[in-house]
Amino acid sequence: MHTLDAHHLRATPLVLSFLALAGCASLQQPAEAPVPDPTPAAWNATASSGQATDLSAWWARFGEPALPPLVAHALQVNTNVAAAKARLRQARAQRSLAEANLAPRVTGSGSAQASAIENRETTEQYRVGLDASWELDLWGAGAAAVRAAEAGASASALTLAHTRVAVAAEVALTLLQLRGTQAREAIARRNLASQQQTLQITQWRQEAGLVTQLDVEQARTAVEQVRAQLPLLAGSSAQATNALAVLTGRAPGALHAELAPPAGDAVTLPAAPPDLVLSIPAQVLRQRPDVLAAEQQLLAAAERVEQADAARLPSLQLGGSIGLNALSLGALGSGAGVASLLASISLPVFDAGRLQAQVRQQEAARDEAAAGFRATVLAALQEVEDALVALNATREQLSAQQAAATSARAAATLAELRYRSGLVDFQNVLQTQRTLLLADDSLAGTTTTLATDHVRLYKALGGGWAPRTDENLPR
Repeated sequence: MHTLDAHHLRATPLVLSFLALAGCASLQQPAEAPVPDPTPAAWNATASSGQATDLSAWWARFGEPALPPLVAHALQVNTNVAAAKARLRQARAQRSLAEANLAPRVTGSGSAQASAIENRETTEQYRVGLDASWELDLWGAGAAAVRAAEAGASASALTLAHTRVAVAAEVALTLLQLRGTQAREAIARRNLASQQQTLQITQWRQEAGLVTQLDVEQARTAVEQVRAQLPLLAGSSAQATNALAVLTGRAPGALHAELAPPAGDAVTLPAAPPDLVLSIPAQVLRQRPDVLAAEQQLLAAAERVEQADAARLPSLQLGGSIGLNALSLGALGSGAGVASLLASISLPVFDAGRLQAQVRQQEAARDEAAAGFRATVLAALQEVEDALVALNATREQLSAQQAAATSARAAATLAELRYRSGLVDFQNVLQTQRTLLLADDSLAGTTTTLATDHVRLYKALGGGWAPRTDENLPR
């Protein structure tokens, strides 16, 4: 079993199984050099012995009450999700169209005709009937079109899932950054109150003749410097809140009251539990919807090669009609029956290379899809590896900053006590207070970074959807 305490993700190098699948799916693939194994060396042949963590709803692991409802709302109404849903409906309609093209076509028709020559009696003729046509799929071109459309619908469904993963991650990142900014704002306000107390004490000591006006001005400068940070932090909080409102399909400003920090100075920063169990690379890649979508796009491109190749072969079409003719509308039911049957065959003889060019075009598109698939696999591996490296580095940084903040807090307390006793000058107080503010501010920022690093890792692992139960898989 491997958790995030390991420096690198260890797993079996099975990425080439995806590339082999892509090669099998491609028809008439030109010979090329073997694809090197893109698995990082640290991902060695040791598999996890435990059950991998379920990441389908990873946002519930942070203990932030506002996060799950915001993500759920965004997944329903976000504009990018809505656009991906529309593209999925288009792909499903295209699949239905390809299936319908394999079936016979039957149309109904009716006509009425009246004619007269000079003074002769007018002649009327009525006809109703059915016309049918059917092009036999002798060489599998129609079936290949259906399979291509099916793969396209699968790719669209997986792209929708990938969009949802991205939207959920964006909502989580924005909310965590908002909480981090609110925590930094609370730290600045606490520091401002402390600086104001120090200013008051300095003014009293100056009135008693114990310090000079220089110390008072220095204390006032420190107060105003801290006060100047508050508008910037408040502006960043407002911008993050507006971004969350837009992500969840609402107007900017709609969430200011809902996401306001709690009363008082305490702002708890969300944190993910450190018990994540990672899966081997093959499972990671099978979990990521963008990798699966690229695979389906490659399969669709391979089917289009077969479809284009079959278009160069002879085609057989059957047609026929059946109907009734009568000289009056009332007699149409007992009119004379008319039936016909037609079979035709066509064979391309000379088209100036058009059909062959279409085959080459689809082969090039297939090769492009294969390259895109390999690029997606490599990018997925890099995202996981980069997320793990960042997470481990942030953890080490956070441990050091926690120790630094503890020491800075003790130093500030000692300096203030000694200053009140007249044992140190005011420069010691100012320096320790500045150091404490920087230490607390950096600690809050790094704590936020650690939480956002978890979000990026969950996203890199493909968390945020259930591959086997997702309602948007093609039907």
